[in-house]
Amino acid sequence: MEFEELYQDVILDHSRRPRNFGELPDATVHVHGDNPMCGDEINVHLKFGPDDTVEGITFTGNGCSICMASASLMTTKVKKKSRSEAEAMMHTFQDMLTAEEEKPPGMRLGDLELFKGVRKFPLRVKCATLAWHALEEALQKKV
Repeated sequence: MEFEELYQDVILDHSRRPRNFGELPDATVHVHGDNPMCGDEINVHLKFGPDDTVEGITFTGNGCSICMASASLMTTKVKKKSRSEAEAMMHTFQDMLTAEEEKPPGMRLGDLELFKGVRKFPLRVKCATLAWHALEEALQKKV
């Protein structure tokens, strides 16, 4: 399967059937993020476990397919990770899309690497990173 085809399949799948979409009743942190340029809005709901791992993470909101797919994949990738592992993944993802020069990733991102092509479209980078910026704010909160 060609890269473009795989990219479209994964993005469409996650935007049409987002994973971990909905409220998280026992969340300890809620963060709202929005992109006024295009109208994307995301709320990240996160629950830390006793050992400071991401015990649960969901999201709600509306956005374009890139925004929704990125949020969906983000929740599947950071769940059960330690706070520091989640932060490292977030930085690696953001660097992949925004670094001046493309550099080798600090960690393997799996399906998230399909977003690499978005870096060519600066307005779409904001869509792909919206949920990750909300995650960054959530991870900085001490609970």
